Amino acid sequence: MSAPPSAWSDLAFFREDYPRIAAATAGTDILPPAAQRFAALDLTPPDATRVVILGQDPYPTPGHANGLAFSVAPDVRPLPRSLSNIFQELEDDLGDRPATGDLSSWARQGVLLLNTALSVPAGRAGGHAKLGWSGLTRQVLGRLGDRPRAFLLWGGHAQGFRDHIRGGDHLILASPHPSPLSARRGFFGSRPFSSVNNWLKQRGEPPIDWITSA
Repeated sequence: MSAPPSAWSDLAFFREDYPRIAAATAGTDILPPAAQRFAALDLTPPDATRVVILGQDPYPTPGHANGLAFSVAPDVRPLPRSLSNIFQELEDDLGDRPATGDLSSWARQGVLLLNTALSVPAGRAGGHAKLGWSGLTRQVLGRLGDRPRAFLLWGGHAQGFRDHIRGGDHLILASPHPSPLSARRGFFGSRPFSSVNNWLKQRGEPPIDWITSA
């Protein structure tokens, strides 16, 4: 069983739910590998979190998922369609895109890339959606209500967690999901990256470098 991320380990989820989930997700056919399962929380502790992007579950293709929502290993080509659409919108918004699909540089700048399920059986998208990981998502969002942060809620699934964002003065940007099925219904043209950076700069914080790869 992978150890809980130290900065988040006091969440009740890790005492009450994780032992059962860890037992259910043991095995080599579960993605991402156990060592990467908490990568988002490891790279972005609560005090460092400035932006939250909620995903759904890891990519079910072996070798793709690296524990960060929407991110893939640096050598993955072609990019998954959702990530390709994210990069298209980023280029339309800010004029450039990262060189690879590895988004760990975002995470190190305070962008919490959290999937609402942290595991998936290989080849079975959504296979662990009802395993109980969503309890962790709710508790993480509750923890992050202590000061203003930016939340990007792409698609109905992510927007279903909106009521768990506590506190005030947050920037909450909701749009359709970047998947090929919905990106043209309002994700394209939503300009989330410049909107977040403008909000951060208004608060006296440095903007996110969305372009430089890890």
